[in-house]
Amino acid sequence: MKLYFHPMSGNSRRVLLVATHLDIPLERIEVDLTTGKQRETSYLGINPNGRVPVLDDDGFVLWESRAIMLYLAEKTPGQTLLPSDARGRADVNRWLFWCSAHMSQAATVLVLENFVKQRTGRGPPNPTEVARGEALFAQAAPVLDSHLAGRTWVTQDRLTLADFSLASSFALAGPARLPLGDYANIRAWLGRVQELEAWQRTAPPAPSRA
Repeated sequence: MKLYFHPMSGNSRRVLLVATHLDIPLERIEVDLTTGKQRETSYLGINPNGRVPVLDDDGFVLWESRAIMLYLAEKTPGQTLLPSDARGRADVNRWLFWCSAHMSQAATVLVLENFVKQRTGRGPPNPTEVARGEALFAQAAPVLDSHLAGRTWVTQDRLTLADFSLASSFALAGPARLPLGDYANIRAWLGRVQELEAWQRTAPPAPSRA
């Protein structure tokens, strides 16, 4: 299987975490987002959205990171990241969808404004956008923080796709200046994820400083 990805992409990180945890070999093809490779005609023929990641499994081309996560889990006999029962799967999917609709949306704004712009020379953060991202973050983070109270993992009392999906939203928490200070449960849970071998093995290059 081939994975088109970028090492600093949180969406790519989600897929790499699952593949690494499940010991699924992937041929990694880096798409240089900084030069606009994702907007070239050849790449748009693979993913018309012009984004990463994309999985190519012997001609079956799949984009959207969480769809790829599910696909990899379902292809792996004996895996435990995705429950086999309907309610368990629905619970994990609930958090995958919530992550996509809420937590990732907030983090993406702040990653773009506080990190990507600086790294790519696109000028200073837009204060209006930073305020919007922080407002979205303030709406979503308390939901996850409250849910994690007394829990080791997000759901099912074990590591699941939900943990990998959500943790990837915080992968650039430092340089993106995600306001995690008031959310002790998120920080403790994130620390547990960061201790996992899969997290350490998929760490991107350290961001360069301005």
